[in-house]
Amino acid sequence: MINFEDDLKYDVIVVGGGHAGIEAAYVSAKMGMKTLLLTINLDNVGWAPCNPAIGGPAKGIVTREIDVLGGLQAKVTDKNMINIRMLNTKKGPAVRALRAQIDKYDYSQNMKEILHSTPNLLLRYGLVKELVVENGKVKGVITELGAKYEAKAVILTTGTFLRGKIFVGRSVFESGRMGDFPANGLSKSLIENGIKLGRFKTGTPARILKDSIDFSKMERQDTADEPLAFSYFSKPKVLDKDYPCWLTRTTKETHDIIKKYLMFSPLYGDVKLIESVGPRYCPSIEDKVVKFNKDSHQLFIEPEGRRTKEYYINGLSTSLPYEAQIQMVRSVPGLENAIIVRPAYAVEYDFAYPDQLQHSLESKIVEGLFFAGQINGTSGYEEAAGQGLIAGINAALKIRGEEPFVPARSESYIGVLIDDLIIKGTNEPYRLLTSRAEFRLLLRHDNAHLRLAKYGYKYGLIPKEFYEKVLRLERDIDEQIERLKKIKVKPNNTINDILVKKGTSPIKNGMSLYEILKRPQVLYADLIELDPMPIKDSELLEQVEISIKYGGYIKRMMEDVERMKNLEKEKIPENIDYKQVPNLAFEAVEKLSKVRPKSVGQAMRIPGITPADIMNLTMYLKSK
Repeated sequence: MINFEDDLKYDVIVVGGGHAGIEAAYVSAKMGMKTLLLTINLDNVGWAPCNPAIGGPAKGIVTREIDVLGGLQAKVTDKNMINIRMLNTKKGPAVRALRAQIDKYDYSQNMKEILHSTPNLLLRYGLVKELVVENGKVKGVITELGAKYEAKAVILTTGTFLRGKIFVGRSVFESGRMGDFPANGLSKSLIENGIKLGRFKTGTPARILKDSIDFSKMERQDTADEPLAFSYFSKPKVLDKDYPCWLTRTTKETHDIIKKYLMFSPLYGDVKLIESVGPRYCPSIEDKVVKFNKDSHQLFIEPEGRRTKEYYINGLSTSLPYEAQIQMVRSVPGLENAIIVRPAYAVEYDFAYPDQLQHSLESKIVEGLFFAGQINGTSGYEEAAGQGLIAGINAALKIRGEEPFVPARSESYIGVLIDDLIIKGTNEPYRLLTSRAEFRLLLRHDNAHLRLAKYGYKYGLIPKEFYEKVLRLERDIDEQIERLKKIKVKPNNTINDILVKKGTSPIKNGMSLYEILKRPQVLYADLIELDPMPIKDSELLEQVEISIKYGGYIKRMMEDVERMKNLEKEKIPENIDYKQVPNLAFEAVEKLSKVRPKSVGQAMRIPGITPADIMNLTMYLKSK
């Protein structure tokens, strides 16, 4: 336990107690750093200000990755989930992911309890207004109360609070989110220290009273019947069905109301109050009505917790006036008498352009200053938490004088997220999608531990017993695959009846169980009686079956990964003058000079860089 008697000096200071700040502070403290977590509202630590859910396509896999790297999000989700489902079960393993509704109040309280009980970590109120920077290095922060805290590293996880403004129709007021102060001074300090800021916007729907909803007009969506869990350290469980979600849709009347009130919209009105860009993949309902020619849009009515009667209208985010919100909500089947208890709103906020960062999430401009979460232009609790975890690990490693941890695109969605932000930048709130990962078949929900446990163990963030279990699983997978290759099945009525019933051709010659399992129609369960040593462990079986069925695709992807690794080994000198590279296009000189990629592999991923640019750059590097 570190002595907190001198409570003005720390190794790491984390600014912001949201999903990014929690993971950053927790892993920093776990790695032995004396850590201070400053937040504006101690009652809203780990708050879910938008949808009361964790996970979804790609995002749910990030939560699994956070878990195996020693983070909190998966464990706390499992403890506080009230409804959970596996998505895309009828599709391939690359796109399957968990999504859970959480009790947002219990989730927040549980996170706060964990932070309070974590050695080396102090959770404290503080509205930071200024960075202390000397000779290009961060030295600490100053709060609005005049408290000056010293630190060797500072991690900013400010969410939507930097100069935050809330919009409900023509009503505008300063706030980081409804009911919380904005952080206005810190933006000025960042700009003074050479950090370039932009403006983004996001929004959230109204919350409605449960007793005013007619669920009989909606489609019920219950929790899964099979036991599920996000965390590798939780026991999968079947939840009771007391907290279903409900499906309904907007109507023509809804759309007519929206069009009627568009003139009062801060986005579409005669006087535009919001000029910044919102999230493409989570648009407001007015955006959907204006941009998409559809008769109706799907809405999910989701519970916010066990001890609250508030329900979240997923899909009805808006910044229209309150009067319009009431009419709009009551035009939806099942919500004819709905009572709004919290209005919908849009929030506009500052973010720092992420191409100003290194892949460790440390600033290229101010040494020892790290950024994580929405301040980097992302959206989503999972994206924020993943960045916070990496920033926390790397802040600790920097203080130790060790090399940073940079997960590769080929081994994690977190790696895809960070690489996209830094190499490609973003001109809209960034959201992770499975389509962003070129190696998504390798980055599955089911194998996060096989991909990343070695790092969690290396940094002392997961138990040795768990890591050894993962190593045993790896060995068992290889052994079982080799064993199935040796089990030969001769043509007979038993095997051919099975194959015909599964819709595939019978065998005419002897074939191994391995070869039969490569057929997409056939599962191991169909052949289990033919195996003299049946595989009974469900996790092992899942990995064996995926490895066999998708082996050809996985092999080709691994070859692509090796080619990419070779390109990453071709380093580019930090002081290179791209203007001196012969035949390099002007646009390439401009973009390469801005991003400053560290390798040819990184340079190839910069939008607008052509194969000819890469060839000219490679020839120049070889000539040196």
